[in-house]
Order: sequence, then C-alpha cells, then structure tokens
Amino acid sequence: MDIYEQITKMADEMSGDLTTQRRDFHKFAEKGWFEMRTSSIIARRLTDMGFDEVLVGDQVCKKEARMGVPSDEELEAQYERAVAQGADPEFVPFTKGGMTGVVGILHCGEGPTVAMRFDIDALGVIEEKDASHRPANEGFGSVNEGFMHACGHDGHATIGLGVAKVLMSIRESLHGTVKLIFQPAEEGVRGAKAIVENGHLDGVNYLIGSHVSDKDAADPAAVIPGSYGSLATSKYDVTFRGLSAHAGGSPELGKNVMLAVATSILNLYAIPRHSGGISRINVGTVAAGSGRNVIADEAHMEIEVRGETTEVNKFVEDYALSILENSAKMHGCTCETKLMGAAYSLASDEALINRIKTVCEEHLHLPVAKEINSKNGGSEDVSYMMRRVQEQGGQATFMRVLTKESAPGHNRRFDFDEQVLPNAVKIFCGTVYDIMK
Repeated sequence: MDIYEQITKMADEMSGDLTTQRRDFHKFAEKGWFEMRTSSIIARRLTDMGFDEVLVGDQVCKKEARMGVPSDEELEAQYERAVAQGADPEFVPFTKGGMTGVVGILHCGEGPTVAMRFDIDALGVIEEKDASHRPANEGFGSVNEGFMHACGHDGHATIGLGVAKVLMSIRESLHGTVKLIFQPAEEGVRGAKAIVENGHLDGVNYLIGSHVSDKDAADPAAVIPGSYGSLATSKYDVTFRGLSAHAGGSPELGKNVMLAVATSILNLYAIPRHSGGISRINVGTVAAGSGRNVIADEAHMEIEVRGETTEVNKFVEDYALSILENSAKMHGCTCETKLMGAAYSLASDEALINRIKTVCEEHLHLPVAKEINSKNGGSEDVSYMMRRVQEQGGQATFMRVLTKESAPGHNRRFDFDEQVLPNAVKIFCGTVYDIMK
C-alpha cells in the first residue's frame, strides 16, 4: 500500500470519529475569542497524539494585536461556562481572557515548512430548534443560546484534528515541518492578524486553507483547489462625543452628536466609486441620545468598508475616516474610531492549485471541479496569512471543499453533509505528503 492509499484508508476509517467530533463542537458552539472549551479540547487531542509542540494561550495570538475582543466580564462568564461544559482542565486556563487558538507543530527533519489553517469559531446566530433541522432532531444542536456553528467552522476544526492524526501516522515519510494553525475569531475577520504578528507564518513555504462550500447534488466534484476575489475590508466601532443641554431651554449650549452622526452617514454613502475595482460601505448600527428633550452628547456607530483589492479598500477606508473626523468637527464634537476587524484581498497561487488538482485526480481519485480557481464573495482573514507567506516567496491557496448544505452560511438552519470531513482530510494530507515526501 502506497502512502496515498494509506491516507485514503485511514481517513475513511475515521469517518465516524470525525462526525462525532464535529457534532461535539457544534453542540458547544463558541464565538470568537470565546473558543475556550474548543481550544482546550484541540490542545488535548494534539498532545495525546504526540505532537512535538502544542502552543496555547499567548504563544498563539499576540495579545495586543487581537481585534474586536469582548469585555473582561463577558470573557470571564464564557470561561466559567467552558469549564462547566467539559473543557480540558490542563489547557483551558491558558485561554483565560480570550487567549484562544492552538498551533500544533511536527518536526520531520530538513525540508519545507507547510502550514494549514483551520478556523474554529461560531457565529452569533440562534439555531433552529424545529425537528426538521437535523442537529435539533439528532440532539447536537447548540446548547449555547445565541451561538451557532452556522458557517462550518465546527467542520474545519474537526478536519484539522483528522489531518493531525493522519500526518502523525505517516510522519516518517515526511521531510520538513508541519504546522497546524487552529485560528480563533475568523468571523468579523479579527483573529488571523494576531497570529501573523506572533510570527507563526514567518519562514512558511506553503499555506493551505479551506472552507466547506455548497455544491449541486448532481456534481461529483469534491474540491475547488483555489480561490480569489475575497474583498479586503476594514471594520470600525465609532464613538462621537458632544455636550448635552436642555433641548428647549438652552439648545445653543449643546454640541449635538445627532448632527455629527447624520452628517457622517450621508457623506459615507457618498464616497466616490473607484476605477480600480468594486467597493462597499455600510453603516450597520447607530445608537445615540438619552431623551427627547436632551441634546444628545454621545453616539455609537458600527461601520465597515470593503474593496475588490487591498488598494481600493484603503481608498474607501481613508475617505471614511476623514468623513467621520470632519463631521464631528463641523458640529463641535469629537470622534474616536477603533479597528474591530480587517482583511486583505486574496489570490491563490497557480502552482499550488495545480498540485492539489494533480494529487486529487491521480493519487486520491477524488473529482476536481472544472473551475479550479473560483471567485469568492465576502471577506476572509486567511488573507493575512496568505499575504505573509507570498511576500516571502512562498505559495498559498484557499480551497473550497464541496458538500451539500441545508441552508446558506450564517443561516439558523445551516448544516452540511459530513462526508466532506474525510474527503477534506485526504486532500490536505495528500497535498502535504506530495510536498514533503
């Protein structure tokens, strides 16, 4: 039996275990920077497998580079819940304060460094409880109200653990370094930057990321080996501050943040288009004021900008920040902005795309989509990792592993066919072996 056959056989044999693990992650869903139980279990599994290094806590994310971190009170409450829900007692203390995520490393002598990224966070979605929704019907719906794995990251974390187990079994055939990155806080594009700034992508020659994606039931394809076109984005929380006054008795003494907010909203949506590509601007929330007879002195706003390229996004971002600052000044107010999430645009490398295609078709006997490099919508912070690898001369790709989904991503009825789990394990491990054999 050659190594590719060994990979295929082992992945198929662990299919039931992968399903069980995915359903456990799904049941105990945790949002970004709350993935304390999830991280502790991943660290436990990697340690028990015998990984040479298992990095946790501040070894994973650079603390000050994290974006969109919840309050200390929220983090403490989620830590207590993680402990109560069976978090591993050895590793969960490292996750306190939202220091989530795990990196597992195998040293296999001289050779290239291959990194793989698996995101692990859930969304702030209330999961469907009707019996027609399979997780609810079969007893693995989220027990954490308001948190749900509605985008497949429970599957991604599980795939990563399956990859770890298979690569451990063939490590004597590998030459180089394997790095498995279990990334927190992908939703809202908040987590990858902190991992990159901690140096985990320095010296990496190849990076492979993936996402489960819906497919036509009649299409046999198992994977799209590459993707491009995810929008660069910047997400900000904005606070306006003015001066309150009696709206009837002395309105001239106030500095009205309502005017600053209204001015900024109108002008944000008037930002010019850019000839270099598509752009987006959205004001998602605004909260302001304390009463009908009080000049409002504080307002909070959540906005995001996006661009087809990193350069287009930067143009819209700079324009938006200027509008916010000057809208406040016009009405005697001040404005503070806090970056809550960000991502670059991404493009997969043709050479790595073609390598995956060849491995799948010739060695793993898995069908590949006709379009081997697909355009993505939305935004993806794996782009931080890809950019770091590519600027060092390495290769990176973001695959789409294909499965039938019950509803669109971020929908309360989202679920997927779990056969994608062993298929993805095969693709990751077959590609790693092809690079490191």
